[in-house]
Amino acid sequence: METITDNVKEEQEEAFTQLDKAEAHADRAIKAYLRERVPEFQRLAILRERGWKNKSADTFFQKQRDNADHCNKKTARFFYSMMKEIAQQLHDSTGCLCISNADATDRGILDFCMAPGGFLATALDLNSGAHALAFSLPLSVGGHRVLLPRSPAFTLRFLDITMLAADMGVTQIPSGHPDAQNFLPQALETGKMFDLILCDGQVLREHIRASYRERREVSRLILTQLALGLQHVRPGGSMVVLLHKVETWKTLRLLFSFSKFSSVRLFKSNKYHTKRSSFYMIATDIQPLHDEALLTIEAWKAAWTLATFGTDEALESAGRKEQLKLGPILDAFGSELSSLGREIWKIQADALEQAPWFRNGGGEPTE
Repeated sequence: METITDNVKEEQEEAFTQLDKAEAHADRAIKAYLRERVPEFQRLAILRERGWKNKSADTFFQKQRDNADHCNKKTARFFYSMMKEIAQQLHDSTGCLCISNADATDRGILDFCMAPGGFLATALDLNSGAHALAFSLPLSVGGHRVLLPRSPAFTLRFLDITMLAADMGVTQIPSGHPDAQNFLPQALETGKMFDLILCDGQVLREHIRASYRERREVSRLILTQLALGLQHVRPGGSMVVLLHKVETWKTLRLLFSFSKFSSVRLFKSNKYHTKRSSFYMIATDIQPLHDEALLTIEAWKAAWTLATFGTDEALESAGRKEQLKLGPILDAFGSELSSLGREIWKIQADALEQAPWFRNGGGEPTE
């Protein structure tokens, strides 16, 4: 496997530029497919295009980012309550947060990125007697405060899940790696299974981390949650995964993969974050021992290893190989993607159309 070297900065940027261009090309192909077939997406795409003409709403989104990055106690409580409400809305819509496992003594929840804890609070309220294992980024490196009151119902560990090398199958760390001393020992017991997996972590701008991770952290974070979540979900269990933009190549691949070994639905709150592209994938009746699931876990772990230890050139090469699958996957899953995304696109388009700056003739910055 190729390892990180002291590549010239220009070479690194060029490699990522090429990869970004290739992903953008794949995204454009998916958007063109959807615009021709899905009125809800076409409407949203038109609104986004109009938004480029006016940047007056940038301050709105910048304020949201600032509030998330530097929240005071009052703002933190608001976010905590908001996440509790979103989780309840999601459950009311899909029923996915109630554990169906009949064994009341062994019902488990795994929450990868817990803070502030609102989502887990709702899940525990809905599953009396269940126990949760939760991870959260330490405050000392930029994590958020946990507001869920401590309870015997959950065990909380403060750590950076993207550094769980042993859990991700890597036991030999290159001595010259920038994070050589920071990788963590195994945190999830082999064979330990959970009924409900919560994967709603996002990269935090205040997170203190090595510079090589800046362009790779989004991938490293989602891959860790997905691979370890699928590996430790009980057969018939559920996963809730926070995602962005249904209409991207990354999302298409993910939904297509889960469709092979689970039932997939999408959910977006009609009250919170409506103007943004975020939504949740809900995978239920997961069969983690299915051949496709086992292959997918290994593929995600390999992708994490490459994003953690590989060169930019190796990442670009792997990305290009993956994009060769776009045509076949879109042919096989495009109709399903269209059906899954309709309500998500409608909610976002409705919200954008009603935004004050948009109604007043302004535009909406594309997210």
